Amino acid sequence: MPFSDDPSATPFEQVPKAVIGRLSLYLRELQYMLKRGEKTTSSTHLGRLLGFSDTQVRKDLAYFGQFGYPGIGYRCEELMNAIKTIFGTHQRWPVALVGIGNLGRALLRYKGFSQQGFEIVSAFDIREELAGTTINEISIYHVDFLQKIISKQQIKLGIIAVPSNAAQFAADQLVEAGVLGVLNFAPVTVALPPHIHTVGVDLAIELEQLAFSVQHLQTPEAETGG
Repeated sequence: MPFSDDPSATPFEQVPKAVIGRLSLYLRELQYMLKRGEKTTSSTHLGRLLGFSDTQVRKDLAYFGQFGYPGIGYRCEELMNAIKTIFGTHQRWPVALVGIGNLGRALLRYKGFSQQGFEIVSAFDIREELAGTTINEISIYHVDFLQKIISKQQIKLGIIAVPSNAAQFAADQLVEAGVLGVLNFAPVTVALPPHIHTVGVDLAIELEQLAFSVQHLQTPEAETGG
C-alpha cells in the first residue's frame, strides 16, 4: 500500500532501506530547523547540512509523494509532519522493555524516545526484587507477567536489553504477547517469525566500524609519501 493518497507514492516494499535511514536524518534536521525558527528549506540546503546532494534528497522524498512548492522549496513543519506520518510517529507508540540492567535503566531514563513519539510504558525483569518498583515513573513487572501486561496495553513494539543468553527467550515472550517489532540490544542474533520486524543494535559492532575507519584513515603524509 502507498504511504499516502498521492498516486506518485511508492509501495512500502519497493522503498530501499537506505532511503528509510536517510528519511530519519531529514526528520531530525527539520526538527532542528524549526527550533531555530526556520520556516522553509530547499533540497540543496537540506542535503548540504547532511552531506547529501540535492538530487539525492529529492529522489528520496519522491518515493513518498510530492512535497515541494515552486519558488518556495519545502515548508519545514509540513514536511516534518509528512515524514512523521510516513513513519507512523504522528501517533503515540507504547513500547515494552525487557531487561533492567545498566542499559535498561539508561533507556528508561532516556527522554529522546518520547520526543519522537515512543513511550516505554512497561518494563520487565527476571529478578523478583525489582517487581513492583518504578524507574522514571515506569512500572517494572516480573517477566512472568509479560504476556498479560503487553496484551492488556496493546503494545506492538518491544526492546530487548538482556544478556545474550537470555535474548532468545525474551524475544519469544514478546512475540507470543503480540509484539510485531523488536529492537534488540543484546549482542546476539535472535530467531523470529518472518512477520516480525527486528533491528539489532550491537554497540561493539558500531565501535568496530568506527575503529576500522580510524585505523585506515589516510593522512596527508601517507598520501604524499612523506
